[in-house]
Amino acid sequence: MPASPRQEFALGAIHCLPVMAGAVPFGFLLGSLAAKAGLSPLDMGLMSALVFAGSSQFVAVELLDKGTAGLAVVGAILLVNLRHLLLGATLEPRFRGVAPARAGLALFFMTDEQWALALRRGEGLTLAYWYGVGVTLYLAWLASTVAGTLAGALIADPAAWGLDFTFIAVFLCLLAGFWRGVGSLPPWLASAAAALGAHALSPGGPWHILAGALAGGAVAAWRGRGQGKGQGKGSAGDA
Repeated sequence: MPASPRQEFALGAIHCLPVMAGAVPFGFLLGSLAAKAGLSPLDMGLMSALVFAGSSQFVAVELLDKGTAGLAVVGAILLVNLRHLLLGATLEPRFRGVAPARAGLALFFMTDEQWALALRRGEGLTLAYWYGVGVTLYLAWLASTVAGTLAGALIADPAAWGLDFTFIAVFLCLLAGFWRGVGSLPPWLASAAAALGAHALSPGGPWHILAGALAGGAVAAWRGRGQGKGQGKGSAGDA
């Protein structure tokens, strides 16, 4: 029997719990850094509610702490989040048939973690499951960032608690879930090389995020196209 929307939503919320284990400390760290940059809990709450993108929020807080103008901060957020164009493109087959307005609302909740869980769900992905993951992570992120801002003055050095590693740990776990053997390495290596190179050239900017996404996506697309041609030739030969 197919699961009901309520069951799908609950399953999405359950699958989100391991992600929350890393997202909550990460949000708490962001909130504490925001407090040191002069942001109030209300400021942090509005940013998390409207932007809902951890990496770009970190960039924004860092720029605000340096006194960067507002338009430059908005531009940096848009630049970091350009990778969502690539993430959204991979989900197009799973949102096919969904009305544009409904798909647009659902994609507001798209994060790297949400995207990874959606891909692992495969063709069984439903909007109810998507919202189960998204709403659960959204509320946890909103609460943890505001709590971090409230407690910011109590934590002199968040890195000393190891909270800064939670972001890395979450993405390492997500990456491990996509391992399909040695064939998975080329896009990962290309992404890592491009990101490291961009970071070396521009240590203080967000360009390494975009460079890594574009390089990894390009290599994956090239390999997929080559495999598709190989399969097509094999079929013609068999015929």
